[in-house]
Amino acid sequence: MRGDQLARQWQLIQRLGKSRAGIGLEQLAEELGCVRRTVYRDLDALMYAGFPVVSEKRDGKVYYRFLDGFQLGDVPFTTDEILALAFGADLLRALEGTVFHDSIQSALAKIRAGLGDQLIAFLDGLAESIRVLPGPHKRYADFKDTIQALNEAVLGRRAVRMLYYTGRTGAERERVLDPYRLWYRSGGLYVIGHDHLSGEIRTFAVDRIRTIEPSGEGFEIPAEFDFDAYTAASFGVIAEPAVRVRIHFTPEWATHVRERTWHPSQKLAPLEDGGVELVMEVGGTHELTSWILSFGAGARVVEPEALRDAVATQLAAALDRYPHA
Repeated sequence: MRGDQLARQWQLIQRLGKSRAGIGLEQLAEELGCVRRTVYRDLDALMYAGFPVVSEKRDGKVYYRFLDGFQLGDVPFTTDEILALAFGADLLRALEGTVFHDSIQSALAKIRAGLGDQLIAFLDGLAESIRVLPGPHKRYADFKDTIQALNEAVLGRRAVRMLYYTGRTGAERERVLDPYRLWYRSGGLYVIGHDHLSGEIRTFAVDRIRTIEPSGEGFEIPAEFDFDAYTAASFGVIAEPAVRVRIHFTPEWATHVRERTWHPSQKLAPLEDGGVELVMEVGGTHELTSWILSFGAGARVVEPEALRDAVATQLAAALDRYPHA
């Protein structure tokens, strides 16, 4: 497979780079865990890519090394680590234009700065072996200053004053927030903290912050606040008390549902018709409703009754938008 080939060639590059006197074919095959023919092919591939591989015969044996004066640069990474960096950069594409995305790109640029053209091309080939295409997500390039202000406030434990737009009502209100933590979830970036206006811990969407500035006041995160516990019951980002949710999925959706972790509390059980039952202890009725509706006729809420009614109401409203001719 191509991934195995690239990993093996990367090991070969590192091995040749460390061997001033050269290394024999038998030893290379043993260290790389392959046959001599494979080593020949990999050496040819490296030479084709521009690596100055030379060979010399001593005592009846052929030894391989890089041309004198060729410098690899300091690259103390394994192929897995390089792929992880490339994977991480792709994952953060949803945050392009922010400090998070820009920082990992800066780190990768620093790594590349000390490398030769041949090695850069090889690493680019490694990066192309795995790609991440982010799902639906918000755009944050225009919120770089807001994110930077929140980063500084979270790290310095300094309150901020912000003008916040509420999506459901369209209202804008000034709030003072003690930001405890930034949180990326489901394609969106959020800040969780103590909201002085409500006197409660609240979650705010970063892209709905119209203006932000330091309030000049410091704060301490309460010892009893536990981020993992606070978000544990949430199906999305809305924190509500957890309730038992039971949903039946049709056979057509059974494999899709079984293959994924929807919530840490989930339990799955087969149904007689070939479908699957999903049971969770979660909160967030609005987010749950939207998610269940995405399955169309493939999902049926068994309990709780309030969630069942909410889904039924939305389905009825949707049907009204498609009147029979």
